[in-house]
Amino acid sequence: MNIVILGSSALATAQRLKTLYPQALIHGLRGRVEAAERHYDDFGDSLRALYRAGQPLLVLCAAGIVIRSLAPLLAEKGSEPPVLALAEDGSAVVPLLGGLAGVNRLAREIAAHLEVTPAITTSGELRFGTCLLEPPAGYALADLQQGKRFVSDLLGGETVRIEGQAPWLEAAQLPVDNAAKRVIHITPQARPAQPDELLIHPRSVAVLVERTDDQLAARIHRALSAANLAPQALAALLADKARMADAALHAAARELNLPLRFIHGASAELPARQLAGDGLLLLLAEQPLDVERLGQRRGRLSVVGLGPGAAEHMTPAVRRALDEAEDLLGYDTYVKMAGPLRADQCLHPSDNREELQRAAHAFELAATGRRVVMISSGDPGVFAMAAAVMEALESPQSEAWRGVELEVLPGVSAALATAAKAGAPLGHDFCLISLSDNLKPWAVIEQRLQHAAAADLAMAFYNPISRARPWQLGRALELLRQHRAAETLVVLGRDIGRPAEALRNLTLGELTPEMVDMRTLVIIGSSQTRRFPRAEGGDWVYTPRWYPAQAD
Repeated sequence: MNIVILGSSALATAQRLKTLYPQALIHGLRGRVEAAERHYDDFGDSLRALYRAGQPLLVLCAAGIVIRSLAPLLAEKGSEPPVLALAEDGSAVVPLLGGLAGVNRLAREIAAHLEVTPAITTSGELRFGTCLLEPPAGYALADLQQGKRFVSDLLGGETVRIEGQAPWLEAAQLPVDNAAKRVIHITPQARPAQPDELLIHPRSVAVLVERTDDQLAARIHRALSAANLAPQALAALLADKARMADAALHAAARELNLPLRFIHGASAELPARQLAGDGLLLLLAEQPLDVERLGQRRGRLSVVGLGPGAAEHMTPAVRRALDEAEDLLGYDTYVKMAGPLRADQCLHPSDNREELQRAAHAFELAATGRRVVMISSGDPGVFAMAAAVMEALESPQSEAWRGVELEVLPGVSAALATAAKAGAPLGHDFCLISLSDNLKPWAVIEQRLQHAAAADLAMAFYNPISRARPWQLGRALELLRQHRAAETLVVLGRDIGRPAEALRNLTLGELTPEMVDMRTLVIIGSSQTRRFPRAEGGDWVYTPRWYPAQAD
């Protein structure tokens, strides 16, 4: 869900909508709505990108602006996401697109929340109080084109009878007549819809998969056909928890566009058996299945990097993982940086030294089917939590951890953020070295410093100094000065990407340990690193991509 606003005058209404849809993101024009969660530079481009991605859109501006922005993309009805235009003050709610994707339902929800009347113009809904072409969750229309003709007949004066269980139609204002020729038929059975029939399938079928292969989706279709069950009646695929990481199972679920749930053997309560064979067990319930009550989903652990700190430097993939998370773990400072967060998300902040315990906690949560995010600053694979998570998984405390879906989402590292602010001091070969000896001997650090300095690599130092090791940066500088001239350029970046960021350019001869603290990233240039004046003051620092030719 996306709430798009043009100016700060719409922000209050956007925030009211956010209380109705907590996972929605507020998008605002850069420079005009600083309090927005996402910023865009061009309204039309941003709106079209969200529309192409199938994202529901609540746009707080004149309907004409939205229509003109999206007009080039309008195609076959049925493939569009819900799009609504709202007055900036919330006094009007106008559904524009997505009639078959629930736009009128959203309009009613939003209007009730804002205490206004939605501007619904769909003739079928106005006449009957429901959209027959958009059954509620748990039901699927068999044939859209046949459905359009059917609704047209009802609008023309035909009466209708209902066969099967359709509780949502009890409150509708349909022209019901038990002797009518037109019929709304609710059934999981597979058959073509008749000319005088609206056929709706309850999603009451599940398939328990006992054997997987690359033909699993085709085998499921054959099993449904043999049982005379409609594919639209299929609600979910089920499998034993031991198959959580089965690639063929997940591929079939994606191909069939179905949720995948995992059960624990015979202890699970399942619908009645309908057909068994070919490594499959078809299950049929009397009512649409509540998939969330069938076993558990596969848990997911996302290891993410927030980047240097500013929201615009966070990748969209990381922001999406944070928005979808149920549990967030990390060093307390980083968890606080991950906002905006929802009130229903569980936060598990911890000390920065408890990495393996934190990784184990994350796996335990994810193994129960939860969406878990492990938070690092910068990039999670650069002196951060991704390695600790991998270490925990290599020898898991529980086999259930191996069934967790694990992903590592990159972020902008501190070295890259500082280098970008300075210019391009890492523009040629470089290395990253942590000066912390908490997890490796200082002798190893010294050896690496000697080799990197002798190889004339530019270097970025992480964890350069702390109260527990105040002398190590000074020793590192002594080693570097054996190989680098005093004129070698140095960049110090403190809190880059955060409100108190500070950037300083100097030379190796000028650098002293007192200029650096734990929140400083130190870049030591190579012999080729140079600088030149910026137009607005200060210097650009960069290392050329070429290297001087060696004399014969």
